[in-house]
Amino acid sequence: MIYGSKFPSLYLRIAIGSGYLWAVADRLGMVGANGRPHVAWGDWAHFLAYARKLMSFLPAASIPALALSATVAEVIFGLLILIGLFTRVASIGSGILSFCFALSMAISFGINSPLSYSVFTLSAASFLLASLPKYRWSIDERLRR
Repeated sequence: MIYGSKFPSLYLRIAIGSGYLWAVADRLGMVGANGRPHVAWGDWAHFLAYARKLMSFLPAASIPALALSATVAEVIFGLLILIGLFTRVASIGSGILSFCFALSMAISFGINSPLSYSVFTLSAASFLLASLPKYRWSIDERLRR
């Protein structure tokens, strides 16, 4: 039986953390050039153009700073969740960040967008991870001992 085992916690950490880090690698051009298969942005300029559409309801001057802030948060949350350090706090931050992202997608592109890309699911998974009592195979677990 998997329920109550150590594997769901680890699986959540790997899925959430690697997802954030992959998205950041894509927008920094580490996954491939824009227009290549399986590349969403390919560089910062294309990501920023997407961010402008995503946050079109906000003042245009604030979007580059918000895009950079979100990217930095994704790196921090992704790394912390993946290695299991400050997991609860990073998971709550991840849940809030991804919920804001889902709301922005829904406002700008319609509800289908965040549902099709499972952004609400990412948010819920982050809050679920934050609610777990312990994190096996994590730095948090080692520090707790």
